[in-house]
Amino acid sequence: MTEPLAAFLRHLSVERNASAHTLRSYRVDLTDFERFLSGRGVAGLAATDARLVRAWLAALHTRGLAPASIGRKLAALRSCCRFLVRRGVLEHNPAREVRGPRPPRRLVTFLPIDEAADLVEERAVGGAARGRDRAILEVLYASGLRVSELSGLDVDALDRAERTVRVFGKGRKERIVPYGEAAARALERWLAVRGERSGPLFTNARGRRLGVRSIHTIVRRSARTAGITRRVSPHTLRHTFATHLLDRGADLRMIQELLGHSRL
Repeated sequence: MTEPLAAFLRHLSVERNASAHTLRSYRVDLTDFERFLSGRGVAGLAATDARLVRAWLAALHTRGLAPASIGRKLAALRSCCRFLVRRGVLEHNPAREVRGPRPPRRLVTFLPIDEAADLVEERAVGGAARGRDRAILEVLYASGLRVSELSGLDVDALDRAERTVRVFGKGRKERIVPYGEAAARALERWLAVRGERSGPLFTNARGRRLGVRSIHTIVRRSARTAGITRRVSPHTLRHTFATHLLDRGADLRMIQELLGHSRL
């Protein structure tokens, strides 16, 4: 790893408070670009120009990467070059001169009300961890949390009297999100099993924090059990939460704040 890249990653970690996942993604994408430059005999990021950026994107396309993946890598490079311009390493940002591939537009998916209700019904959740899984589904649908936010919740984040949860979203931005009566009942049943001690709200069989991958598995399995044939993920429930609020006349700005989106 070159010093410019290391400095950029330190900036993301210390000044931007980026998550470990974000740092890992930037490191992988930008290290890939540095390897490409090295293969061309170019001395690192400080010698980058638009021609090299275009050649890199062409090489990524040849390797069979999807347009969305190529666009993500280009966005990472733009951010890094912008930082290097501010630091005086580059005179201008060459990645801004390059247009990324246009990914096919995907429709945002959500569940209609009847399928959302079926998903969180008791009969859709089976196994030894039924109470926990029901609480997970209810909270996802009632609050619109990101799966990483749900995984990171501690018991102390709940205000059970007010039915709100304190969430730290992207960039560690804090927000307070309300949840409804059904989610409150499911949480109380789960806490009666889990115990009132502090620590991770949702745990696995060994008492450790439940990970993002496990939550994805719980949602997919519950959807199959409920007879839902379409692909369902925690993000589907996030969109379902927002769509159903909008259908009931909720204000767009309020939905934006609940979701923790920086842009409408």
